[in-house]
Amino acid sequence: MSILALIPARGGSKGLPGKNIIGFCGKPLLAWSIEAAKDAKVPVSRIVVSTEDPKIRKVAEESGAYCPFLRPSEFATDTASGLDPVLHALDWFAANEDYHPEWLLLLQPTSPLRTAADIDGAYALAVAKGADSVMGVTEAQSHPLWTKTIDTNGRLEDFFDKENVPATRQELQKVYVVNGAIYLIRVDLLRNVRAFSNDETLAYVMPPERSADIDTEFDFKIASFLKSETK
Repeated sequence: MSILALIPARGGSKGLPGKNIIGFCGKPLLAWSIEAAKDAKVPVSRIVVSTEDPKIRKVAEESGAYCPFLRPSEFATDTASGLDPVLHALDWFAANEDYHPEWLLLLQPTSPLRTAADIDGAYALAVAKGADSVMGVTEAQSHPLWTKTIDTNGRLEDFFDKENVPATRQELQKVYVVNGAIYLIRVDLLRNVRAFSNDETLAYVMPPERSADIDTEFDFKIASFLKSETK
């Protein structure tokens, strides 16, 4: 059961410029995802960084990743879908190296607190349940039933009908958000549904302290603090 571990790392970032190779707790940010894939016990056959940026490519290779191509620039824009670089990588390997992995393990470089044990856990869940896809999630810190909107006069309004909203947190059903840390899916399913999940996707639940997704300087500071607490 061959697995391609793919780390998509484009050069453009408005929230935190250069974030994918910015220094994070002593290493380039994307190095943490590369090391997690290397340390995992799952049958990863290749650890690949897909980027259009030669600087990122250099850092990725120095960190132990395989970077045989530069991603086309049209797959590295703000409007490009997350699926575009994945399909490009799969097609490139099929055409150039006759490599056809059974599984894709997508690891976003902005999730540096995800561990090798999390990767192993997601894979073990897929095997145990016979699932074709698993996605990392974490419990939502703010329940959507308690959300509000603001009208044109600046007044708060309930987003949901109050009659359907429990009065206490203990009465609320747990809800989860995709944390972006782990996407594990069979390649044939990915190509068929052209998405990282479907109605049969299983949730691999991760704690909030390993679910940080860095997009802004504030996210970076929070993740840095959490990482320092685990040393």
